Amino acid sequence: MISLENVTVRVGKFLLENISFSIEQGRHAVLMGKTGTGKTTLLEAVCGLQPILAGRIVLQSRDVTALKPAGRGIGYVPQDGALFPFLSVREHLEFALQIRRWNRSDIEARVSELAALLRLEKLLHRSVRGLSGGESQRVALGRALANHPDTLCLDEPLSALDDETRAEMCEVLGAVRDRTGVTVLHVTHSLSEARTLADKIFVLRDGVINEQAPVG
Repeated sequence: MISLENVTVRVGKFLLENISFSIEQGRHAVLMGKTGTGKTTLLEAVCGLQPILAGRIVLQSRDVTALKPAGRGIGYVPQDGALFPFLSVREHLEFALQIRRWNRSDIEARVSELAALLRLEKLLHRSVRGLSGGESQRVALGRALANHPDTLCLDEPLSALDDETRAEMCEVLGAVRDRTGVTVLHVTHSLSEARTLADKIFVLRDGVINEQAPVG
């Protein structure tokens, strides 16, 4: 569950005030709006990457407003994926688990599970430098999911992909949600992504959030 309660956030001269919305556990919500309306700012506030001036952020019935990003139980995929060019695919999937000092056998089991879910089995030994756009996004998604987060935040993860690869990634995201039960907040400009994936659609316009019915 994700709940924003009268959240106010400022970035430079840009201000969003009294933003409220909620997403039930296991749902996939899409946040849409024109460029510059503050979609990424809100997503980063949920993740703890932007401090808020007022209001509350509640995840899984837990007030996380004052918590650092690592304490919020969130998997985050930024728009560019932010992969480390010096790591292999396997090392990306292991990264969060090694930081948390999982034992080796549990890391190997989790990497195998993620590789099967995200169709990465044949790429584990590869450097990320030569991957296609869709492959890179699957690696970024796997890194975000590695530590079993309750919440997944996606910032336009499919925007740089061609239509065929975007459709494949929508299938992957749907499978991830079905298999893990993770609650998803997904920023996008793409109506086709919203139609394919969303249980809820929020539109941010002129500093106001409006909910629309899914458009299947």
